[in-house]
Amino acid sequence: MHIVDVAEFYAPLGGGVKTYIDAKLAFGHQTGVKVSVIAPGPEDRVEQREGGQVIYVKAPVIPVDTRYHVFWKAAPVVQLLDELKPDVVEASSPFRGAWIVANWQGRAANMAHKALFMHADPVAAHLQVWTQDFLRADTVDKASFWYWRYLARTARRFDSVIVGSRWFGQRIEQQAGIQSELVPLGVDKELFHPCKRDSELRRQMLAEFGLPQSARLLVGVGRHHHEKQWPVVFKAVGALRDENVAMIQIGNGFANERVHKAATAAGNVKLLGQVSDREKLARILASSDAMIHGSRAETFGLVASEGLAAGIPLILPAEGGCTDAADPAWSELYEPGNPAAATDAIHRLLNRNPDQLRVNAIGARRSHISTPAQHFERLFSLYRNNATPVLTPAPAVAPIPAGVRKAA
Repeated sequence: MHIVDVAEFYAPLGGGVKTYIDAKLAFGHQTGVKVSVIAPGPEDRVEQREGGQVIYVKAPVIPVDTRYHVFWKAAPVVQLLDELKPDVVEASSPFRGAWIVANWQGRAANMAHKALFMHADPVAAHLQVWTQDFLRADTVDKASFWYWRYLARTARRFDSVIVGSRWFGQRIEQQAGIQSELVPLGVDKELFHPCKRDSELRRQMLAEFGLPQSARLLVGVGRHHHEKQWPVVFKAVGALRDENVAMIQIGNGFANERVHKAATAAGNVKLLGQVSDREKLARILASSDAMIHGSRAETFGLVASEGLAAGIPLILPAEGGCTDAADPAWSELYEPGNPAAATDAIHRLLNRNPDQLRVNAIGARRSHISTPAQHFERLFSLYRNNATPVLTPAPAVAPIPAGVRKAA
């Protein structure tokens, strides 16, 4: 089987998407599945990998994040698809890449299984965040009808739609009538493990705040982008600065200045920047008392799964892919974008028995967390069996405006 992934957000210095696709290439090599990746980049070039390849197509850079480029011309991508003749072609964003794959025609296209793997929710990640101070989330969803129409129309051009979280599958069904296959992403449970808990490391991290070992240490992991909502989280944690509660945050991004300002205002938050050493990251997670997250727009919720795999309880927004890892036995939820509600959730969790929470979280890692191998086995099996067709009914709506279609 030959899978071609038209990956709009794969880049040499990329984050989660690059990590995921690199793992797919490696698993394909181990199992005899060839994986080719077509990605936009600064120049046309081919990077050979064991069992596959990454083919970069020259494309414009994204101004707000110059690590990434965006597909522009369809012809080079279509030519590659015709030449590669894949058994499965996967589009991993709902934007230009998906549009190109959806409209790919010809003999090779007719022989290929087209899969749309939903990696992004631009309405939740951008529009709901930008307007959360004055508009309800459901109001924004209704106002975004043009996007849901585009997505529904695009999805009907694919043979299957894949999602990585139950929450996201329910969301696209509710908003766009799209039926999807759930294939949860996996976590390296040998790397992220409760046995990595280090009491001396925890003592050192608390000492950075001048706090004793009896204090409580929260951890947050994620890029410094607006959809991650770190200022909301920091404000919530800052309300507890006189209660022996502190937080460390791991990550960076183009919103660094805003995030640093919010951390300084909180008074009990320290930013560690990017931790590229995965073993160190695993030790930090396992040595913390709870993970807190702010994004309502996670489509996979992988960061919460990593926290749970490390054996720590969770404090999460009540919307988003992270909720797939949540359960009352080891987590507390709060209204997204609401610092006061997040503070209450922190209080509720820290007032519970910490030993029992940890026992519950450690038990959950066995029942609620998949491994990367389990994820790719499930995904490749779906592709071999040609997955479940998209059952989206044609909505009785007006055509999408030409400008919207062009921008997709």
